[in-house]
Amino acid sequence: MLKLFKTFSDCWCGATFAGDSKKKALPVRRVAAIESSPQRISLSNFSNSTTPLTPEDLSLSLAGSDLHIFSMEELKAITRGFSTSNFIGSGGFGPVYRGSVDEKLRPGLKPQSVAVKLLDLEGSQGHREWLAEVIFLGQLKHQNLVKLIGYSYEEKHRLLVYEYMSKGSLENHLFKSVFVSLPWLTRLKIAVGAAKGLAFLHEADKPVIYRDFKASNILLDEDYNAKLSDFGLAKDGPEGDETHVTTRVMGTRGYAAPEYIMTGHLTAKSDVYSFGVVLLELLTGRCSVDKNRPNREQNLVGWAKHYLFNPNKVDRIMDPRLDGQYSTKGAQMAAKIAYQCLCHSPKSRPDMKAVVEALEPLLDLKDIPMGPFVYTVVTENGGGEVREKVQKNEESSERKEMGEVKESGKRKFVGHRHKIKFSQSCVQSDTALYKVYRSNTPRKLTPPEK
Repeated sequence: MLKLFKTFSDCWCGATFAGDSKKKALPVRRVAAIESSPQRISLSNFSNSTTPLTPEDLSLSLAGSDLHIFSMEELKAITRGFSTSNFIGSGGFGPVYRGSVDEKLRPGLKPQSVAVKLLDLEGSQGHREWLAEVIFLGQLKHQNLVKLIGYSYEEKHRLLVYEYMSKGSLENHLFKSVFVSLPWLTRLKIAVGAAKGLAFLHEADKPVIYRDFKASNILLDEDYNAKLSDFGLAKDGPEGDETHVTTRVMGTRGYAAPEYIMTGHLTAKSDVYSFGVVLLELLTGRCSVDKNRPNREQNLVGWAKHYLFNPNKVDRIMDPRLDGQYSTKGAQMAAKIAYQCLCHSPKSRPDMKAVVEALEPLLDLKDIPMGPFVYTVVTENGGGEVREKVQKNEESSERKEMGEVKESGKRKFVGHRHKIKFSQSCVQSDTALYKVYRSNTPRKLTPPEK
């Protein structure tokens, strides 16, 4: 396992930044500049231009990508006219609807469910954020980035078409009471996947700073594979002798790095800090900022950092919904990684490649207690019903009678079987998940797609 730092004392020292060089504007002639370079197109190719971007400009510039250009009418058809029955949710960008596509709509399109996002012109994000999504996700391909299938650009209409992520966002699973608590190995799997996504962005030929890494932007597929979404605030990283990018402070409170908030200086280490916050959320089950808690516990980092560096105190901050069903060694190491990511000095934080190398082996640890074993029956409508819950740990290896009650001459045994209904069919035991992930999760990093 990679050793990230020699001591913990490096983490909370004062931060200093050197160098304040600014990027030079790229040529206004967009298409000519792009055709002469094999490198990824930068967002600045468009945003620094003094001429309006036309749909033709965008289409020509991304001619080498596999993006499909849809008409507004086509997207209306696949979402049933953006009906309420197809509505998934909404955010700063606008509403999102579910739809389906196949080769009848476009040759080469495999049959699949999609998510169609509409830009709300009166929302908090605008054309620049929409364009950033198209530019970045149209060119960057990786198993831990959500796939952009296509877009629509007609008059005032701006739409994006993504692969559908059936398990929704990490935020919903961690903080919404209607969702069953995620088991330990699932949380680790999500952390590793999200870390790989960030590492891919930071190590690209032209680095990308995500700038808005948070639980709501981590989407999960059917197998709980994590994928980064919402690249509206992403920025091209520093190049050459530059040490950082200077930009207007944007992002989400509770996740942004302190030096970015204070100076507007943005680096890949800013994303590392945000990852540390999300890793802390996975460990504790608490939101980065929670005004419903006592004053000293409202800011997650401020409350938890005193426990992270002491292995004997980590259990005090672990999510109680895990009910002790987690690897003690894994939790202690994950807490150590979170602590290092949250260092006040950006220079003292690890890079995301080092984080991946430190996190991934934790999936193989065997010291997970044998907990309650839950059987799930999937119904036709996608719901689930827990039929049995039988205690399997050593203390209850011998069946104990909880009591006998006589009613009408019949005997009933209490406490042995339960019947509990859940709205989702994702209830599983950590023991079962361990067996699946232990055998299927590779220890080596998967080379990023180029």
